[in-house]
Amino acid sequence: MVATGAVDHHEVLDRARALLREAGQRMTAPRRAVLLALAARGGHVGAEQVVADVGDAGVHRSSVYRTLDALTRLGVLQHVHLGHGATAYHLAAAHHPHAQCSRCGAVVDLPADLMVDLGPVVTGRTGFVLDPLHVALSGTCAACAGCAGGPPVARP
Repeated sequence: MVATGAVDHHEVLDRARALLREAGQRMTAPRRAVLLALAARGGHVGAEQVVADVGDAGVHRSSVYRTLDALTRLGVLQHVHLGHGATAYHLAAAHHPHAQCSRCGAVVDLPADLMVDLGPVVTGRTGFVLDPLHVALSGTCAACAGCAGGPPVARP
């Protein structure tokens, strides 16, 4: 999966602490471990990878999943459903849509305003209220589009 670059761990923890405090919650050891694991990896990370990363810190699998859910609800993390039901998490400075390459599996962050106009069009024509941030669009990344043809490879 595509990394999004270096992340300031102190900034991540400070932002999370502030959001938790606003919600009347506190920074627990599992929350801290999960945030640090995501910050260290950067990019879009599956829950099982987070479980593996924080296992040495004594954080139980169920605590990781509860933490990912809680931090997503608070807006500290964003999750996106990738092909075939896989879910990836990343630190959320600002929510934005994603695309996943059907050839190599790369996940690409798309500009936040890219689909602003699409929602009202879909709603106006069908009555369906679109949530473009929840599921990754599928397609072919720039690197694979430039490659010689051939069938798409298995998704991660």
